[in-house]
Amino acid sequence: MIFRLGFVAMTLDLENCSPSGTVTYTTYKKLKDENAKRIRLARVSRSNLENTLRILKNNAAQNIEVYRITSKLIPLATHNELFGWNYSEEFQEEFRRIGEYIKANNFRVSAHPDHFTLLNSVKAEVLEASIRDLDYHVRIFEAMGLDDYRYKLVLHVGGVYGDKEQAIKRFKKNYLKLPDRIRKRIILENDDKAFTAADVLGICEDLNIPMVLDVHHHNCVNNGEEIEELLPRIFNTWNGEIYPPKLHFSSPKSNKEYRSHADYIDYSDFVSFLNKVKVINKDIDFILECKMKDRALLELSEKLKETEGIVQINKATFKI
Repeated sequence: MIFRLGFVAMTLDLENCSPSGTVTYTTYKKLKDENAKRIRLARVSRSNLENTLRILKNNAAQNIEVYRITSKLIPLATHNELFGWNYSEEFQEEFRRIGEYIKANNFRVSAHPDHFTLLNSVKAEVLEASIRDLDYHVRIFEAMGLDDYRYKLVLHVGGVYGDKEQAIKRFKKNYLKLPDRIRKRIILENDDKAFTAADVLGICEDLNIPMVLDVHHHNCVNNGEEIEELLPRIFNTWNGEIYPPKLHFSSPKSNKEYRSHADYIDYSDFVSFLNKVKVINKDIDFILECKMKDRALLELSEKLKETEGIVQINKATFKI
């Protein structure tokens, strides 16, 4: 079984390299004229895009092939006041360079719209905003020339709204109404409060959606299901996909703040999970959700290469 390690958005290995620079709407409104507003947005957007390419080049040097792109590349892109802004065209050269580098290095990239993106909301305006946000993420991929559906968007089911069964039905209904260019990129993740791994697996099997197992979230909320029981079915939801199953792994910050992510990965917990999953003998990719980002990945890598029964192929790829 081959497994790869990846991380989220920000590198701590490079100085002044945030891909998530922001322009708040309050700041935007205070600027004197339309030209000043667009200059500010363009400057921050170009910096984010340039830093994303810097991060990808650093990843290539570290053999890190799995990476989650920030959702904050283009500030205010989905705000009503900027409706019609053709950022794809304005930054087409920057997007093109990123996409070409991703393809040339066979990176597995994804994005994760935030928790306000709710396909099962009971409010029409929230659903409309959620679809607009999904469209933004897809436009980013398309602007990069990442046109096939291997480049995914990780989504949670959403809220319960007092009735989980109806919330699931509402998700399915709205999901099926999405245009192919959005719908075929969505993969579903279990959350840490409401929708368990078993809940999400049932939805994924019904709708033929690949499932991202978040191991930490499963430990936060479940109905007694053992993770070993679910893994074969979860992995089967990836049948027909180009990339192997993807999982999220993180460690709790503390017993008191169990849902929060720790700075680093608990090595013993990670190896314990590997021993559970290796019996299935299927290649997998991990996104490590840690406060220390790539430093956490590299620290775990150093420990794994000294682990009996694990062979390091490169800094982020191993065989067990």
